[in-house]
Amino acid sequence: MSMLSGKAGHDLFVYGSLQESEVVKVLLNRVPDSVSAVLSGLFRLKGRVYPTILPDGTGEVTGKVLKGITDDELKMLDEFEDVEYDRNAVQVALTDTSEKLQVQTYVWKNKHDPDLYGEWDFEEWKRHDKEGFVTATKKFLEDRKLPEAKTRMDTFRTFFKQDSENGKPLDSC
Repeated sequence: MSMLSGKAGHDLFVYGSLQESEVVKVLLNRVPDSVSAVLSGLFRLKGRVYPTILPDGTGEVTGKVLKGITDDELKMLDEFEDVEYDRNAVQVALTDTSEKLQVQTYVWKNKHDPDLYGEWDFEEWKRHDKEGFVTATKKFLEDRKLPEAKTRMDTFRTFFKQDSENGKPLDSC
């Protein structure tokens, strides 16, 4: 827990789509205070519109530390990140000050995943996938209210598969 935002809460390093304020606002109904930070190890996932990290010291990923995340918000983000990720403690360096900060982040569970490759580009994602991702995130929130709620993975697969059937590619990464 941290007092960075002036109130007790969790500090969470986010990367990929969760750097986008519009996605965070859909999930949390607010955009928490944040500060830029760096962590090692970012990978693309073949066939996915989101990246993952495996902190390994060989590369750097730029992201944000969301400050003052409540327990309920953390539960929502855990549900959104689904079974593919573990939430782990990591150390990041704040971009402005180089200060080291102990935070939590979502780390890919399958360290030997054959679909891990290359780098993921946030600006490219914003140009090509942001709109569909925000729409799929809204659909995930709507669907989770249903008795037969889908996981985020299933919602996104269905959403992006439907797009591919309408002539749009499944993934532009």
